[in-house]
Amino acid sequence: MLSITEIPAFNDNYIWILGAQDSEFVYVVDPGTAAPVLAYLNEKNLTLAGILITHKHQDHVGGIRDLQAHYQGNLPVYGPKAEGIEGITHHLIAEKSLFLPHLASNVEVIHVPGHTLGHFAYLIEDAIFCGDTLFSAGCGRLFEGTPEQMLSSLNRLASLPAHSKIYCAHEYTQANLNFALTVTPNNPHLVQYASWVTKARDNKVPTIPAELSTELTINPFLRCHTSEVKMAVAKQFNIEVTDELQTFTLLRKWKDHF
Repeated sequence: MLSITEIPAFNDNYIWILGAQDSEFVYVVDPGTAAPVLAYLNEKNLTLAGILITHKHQDHVGGIRDLQAHYQGNLPVYGPKAEGIEGITHHLIAEKSLFLPHLASNVEVIHVPGHTLGHFAYLIEDAIFCGDTLFSAGCGRLFEGTPEQMLSSLNRLASLPAHSKIYCAHEYTQANLNFALTVTPNNPHLVQYASWVTKARDNKVPTIPAELSTELTINPFLRCHTSEVKMAVAKQFNIEVTDELQTFTLLRKWKDHF
């Protein structure tokens, strides 16, 4: 069984620390900076066994060099070869299982292009570490990929077991909900979730991880196949919407300018 802890960084990033229950060895996902990671490890008397990277953006990789230096270069760093990330020691292939020493579970490596072309997500037990691909009530911007690629990536994640938990890299939930409520204001699941999120954030409680089962009912980017979202997009752009890809493409454009 995994133990997972969030380390807040920058304005709204989450760096994830994970390890087998009661193990002194842990892994870190997307360390954009090293200082809070090292502080946490020191406080909890833990040893860093390796780093998992989802994609190349600086707020996800900026701490690699300092963490490797702290461990005198003996720290494995796993990540996508296509992203050209400095410091990667183990270039991974998508759709393969990765075995990590000190973890009792295999890691499923999933290629999720869209935000960047080489973006990976990692499924470990019921935890999905998806970087900037899927957020609670939203999804990542398309910096490199096409709408078709991002929609395919989101559908791939949506097909995972509904009890899976989304460990994304940012606390964007409230901002995403403001948009989602504009798209489908009469969705009762969304209204209820928004109320919970408001209370959580008022008390400085993280909204991540999010349940995939919840996202399937409230996240408009996972619901582009529904008549509700299609109708909202058609009304916003005053055009006829015919399919899921067109709906997603226009929905992402709408969000980009929201």
